[in-house]
Amino acid sequence: MIITCNCGEKKFTLPDNSIPAAGRMVQCGFCGLKWKQFPVGDVEKTQSIARQKKAVSKPQPIKQEIEKPKKVKRTASKKPREISLYSPEYLAKKHGIKINDAQPEKKISKQEKGKVSFGFYNSLLVFIFFVIALSRILYFSQEFIVTKIPLSEFYLNYFFESIRNIFEIWKNLITTY
Repeated sequence: MIITCNCGEKKFTLPDNSIPAAGRMVQCGFCGLKWKQFPVGDVEKTQSIARQKKAVSKPQPIKQEIEKPKKVKRTASKKPREISLYSPEYLAKKHGIKINDAQPEKKISKQEKGKVSFGFYNSLLVFIFFVIALSRILYFSQEFIVTKIPLSEFYLNYFFESIRNIFEIWKNLITTY
């Protein structure tokens, strides 16, 4: 089915069953005009039947309701804000929040005052220091330990060989890259 806009500028193709006999509101995609469209095929059938009967009165054309296109509101580009959304003046005015420049004092309990924290990296450095100190003490007292506990010789040799291997791996990594 082909329908024509009331402005006469555009024609549109629709499936035959898209408009019921009671009619349907349609809108022109070109000019935005709205009207009630009735099936075109039914209009032609009624007109042809009226002609066959040779009625005295002429068939009256179907009145279509025409709606004027709605005006599109144009929004102006937004002006930049004169005041920052996070400024103390804006927060006090809009939300009732008052911000003082002075920082609130943090309450510290008696238990927290006595605590000393090294932090992760300081703790890591202390651990590495103790591991190195322990390995040096073992290295210098190796002969004394072996004389007192003969079975420990195998374990001490294995420990120092592992440390030498770790140093060799680090040395190769540093020289290669």
